[in-house]
Amino acid sequence: MKIGVNVPNFGPGTDPGVLRGWARTVEDLGYDLLMVSDHVAITPDVAVRYPAPFYEPFTTLSWLAGLTTRVLLGTTVLIAPYRHPLLTARMAANANELSGGRLVLGVGAGWARQEFAALGIPFAQRGRLTDDHLRGLREAWADTAGYGDRRIPVWVGGNSDAGQRRAVRFGDAWHPLRPTVAWLREAAVRLAAHAEDLRRPAPALAPRIALGLTAQPVLGPDRLAGQGTIGQVVEDLEAIRLLGAESVILDPYDGDPRRTCHPEAAWQALATVAAHLRPAHRTPHTTPHRTGTEQQS
Repeated sequence: MKIGVNVPNFGPGTDPGVLRGWARTVEDLGYDLLMVSDHVAITPDVAVRYPAPFYEPFTTLSWLAGLTTRVLLGTTVLIAPYRHPLLTARMAANANELSGGRLVLGVGAGWARQEFAALGIPFAQRGRLTDDHLRGLREAWADTAGYGDRRIPVWVGGNSDAGQRRAVRFGDAWHPLRPTVAWLREAAVRLAAHAEDLRRPAPALAPRIALGLTAQPVLGPDRLAGQGTIGQVVEDLEAIRLLGAESVILDPYDGDPRRTCHPEAAWQALATVAAHLRPAHRTPHTTPHRTGTEQQS
């Protein structure tokens, strides 16, 4: 099972130097994927959770491709209705080629009503628009002369039944966000049922889970996968692997934008997880690489 990291590409503490530090940390610790989020218009409903600066994902991933050599690069998730499918197809194909075939395209329908309004896109039609977008991507990529000949994995987000059906119809993987282990077990059964109903193969399972290490165990049925002691996190990862997951993304962002000013705590949590999963892997420096002369060191 591949294990990746959701890197904050937003917030008051995020700048090119910090993004460079994230990339070095993720790759040096031996993680398999580095993924970033997507918003276009930082409207009030977005800003309260993911404030500016917000680095556009394709631009950011193309830049990070030049700073890394091995790690896969992806979106968790690109909001499909915000772009024309031919534009997404071209940008994704170019980013994939420039990175040596390392792109994973996570796609979702979106949630921010004010952002949809700012972009002039009907919020109520976001599901249909996402289906049309995914269909358009596949059609565009079928023209390998225009969009390259490397296959780009598509992960379809959405925790609802509609999201699962969309993943079965259009995705290589289903990419639910921040579940509990119990919910994910039940959802995996529903995913298989949707695949049977649609007479299609079930997509792979690739959840994004929280990462919040604590000194004492976190108890209760509402505990998110990835929250708790390092022992609980390792048990969660094993439970997800046993569900047949091909990939899992660790999300160290807890919703407080101020934490982006101090990424060292998240880097240390990632180092702790990596040490328990891959004890022989080397530990990177955890000093952020900020802008200015220090950034160039």
